[in-house]
Amino acid sequence: MINVILLEDEPVLREELRDFLEEQGYIPHCVANLKEFDQLFDAKRHRLAIIDIGLPDGNGLQLIQRLREAQDPIGIIVFSARNTSNDRVNGLNVGADHYLGKGCDLDELIATLTALARRLKLSLPSPAGWQLELGPRRLLPPSAQAVPLSQQDLVVLQCLMRQAHHNVSRREIIHALGAEFLDYDLRRIDTQMSRLRRRVHEISGVSLPIKTLRNEGYCFYQAAQIRA
Repeated sequence: MINVILLEDEPVLREELRDFLEEQGYIPHCVANLKEFDQLFDAKRHRLAIIDIGLPDGNGLQLIQRLREAQDPIGIIVFSARNTSNDRVNGLNVGADHYLGKGCDLDELIATLTALARRLKLSLPSPAGWQLELGPRRLLPPSAQAVPLSQQDLVVLQCLMRQAHHNVSRREIIHALGAEFLDYDLRRIDTQMSRLRRRVHEISGVSLPIKTLRNEGYCFYQAAQIRA
């Protein structure tokens, strides 16, 4: 999987972006300022960077300029609240590959990041797909250890993987579980999904490719196959 170094000084947004990147199958390494970036950055490991401009200890544009002068082979996306035409021109002129305002949808951010990774010929998650085996009740990540599943996790994954690449509402998942939507505590499905992501990663070392759709549901966004 692809490592992404994320420089964002706002703690809440930094955590939101970390979770979102993990959901999309990336490995985020998050820092809050220029000093932390310099301490963590490894040109061999970090081929993609998401960089804020307004930082507590300097300007992100100066960092981008340093990276380009060092000729590090890194794709750079500016993700900033400073989003005037002049800001975007300055960011692109110093070496950013893309410049996005913080008001954009996170799906646009991930699409830009994925397109940049593809252009840099980085290894995106394999389209060979994930396999869900109903009889043995287990999930088979690509090239990783199988994950045993509870019956409830099996039902949820079957519902999502049967409609891979499509949005699935919480209502549909809850009905698949045999429960009534109006009587169901929605926090339970969110808690189950968080636990399932953690379990899959702990056993297989691979991030479960399920994207959370805020206030809507979930999407299994990689190729999937269900077997009896």
